[in-house]
Amino acid sequence: MLRRTALLSALALALPLAFPLAFPSAARAQQRLTPQQQQALLARAEAYLNGITTLRARFLQVAQNGGSAEGTAFIARPGRMRFEYDPPEPLLLVASDSQFLYYDRELKQPSIVPVSSTPLGLLLRPQIRFGGDVEVMGVERQGGFLGITLRRRENPAEGRLTLVLQEEPMELRQWVVVDGQGRQTRVTLTQIQTGMPLDRRLFTFNDPRFFEDEGRR
Repeated sequence: MLRRTALLSALALALPLAFPLAFPSAARAQQRLTPQQQQALLARAEAYLNGITTLRARFLQVAQNGGSAEGTAFIARPGRMRFEYDPPEPLLLVASDSQFLYYDRELKQPSIVPVSSTPLGLLLRPQIRFGGDVEVMGVERQGGFLGITLRRRENPAEGRLTLVLQEEPMELRQWVVVDGQGRQTRVTLTQIQTGMPLDRRLFTFNDPRFFEDEGRR
C-alpha cells in the first residue's frame, strides 16, 4: 500500500515514480543522436501526443520508497485525467478545469492543487509543444524506446518529467516524475486503448453528482 503522506506530496508534483531513466528494455545501449535526429524524433512524438483525444490503460505506480499500487488511468485531452486505484488503496486522482483533485475515499477528504503546478500538466495542454516555456533537457533512444525529459522553463524547481514512448508503433508506455528534492516516481502503462468515448462525469469533480457517484462505488 502506498503511504498516503507520500501520495499527498506526489500530488503536488503529479504522481511519483522510481528509478533513473527506466526504459522497458534497459539492457541495450543508448544510441547517440544528432541534433537533426533529435528534432525529428521530438516532432514525431509531438504529433503522436497531440493526436491523442482519449486514452484508457492499466497502470503500475512505483514510488521511491518501493511502495506500489495499480489501477486504471483515463485521459481525455485537453485538460482531463483520472487515476482510479485498485482496492485496498482508497485513492483517486482527477484533473479537470485546470485543477488537480486528490481524494481519499476512506477519509472522504479532497485536496486540490492547480494543474499548472504539476509536471503532468504538460500532457494535458491543448497543444503539446517541446519548446517555448517547455525546456527539453534530454532525448534518449534505446532498444526501440524513446525517452524525452522535460521541465517548465520558468519553474525548474518544480521538477522534471520524462516520457518513455515505444517507437514502433509510437505509444506512450511510461513516465517518470522527479521532484525538486530528487525523489522519483514511475508509472508504467499497459493494455492501452485510445479513441474511445469517455463519460465526462469521470472528471467533473466540481459537479456535486461526482461525489454522489463516488459514494455508490
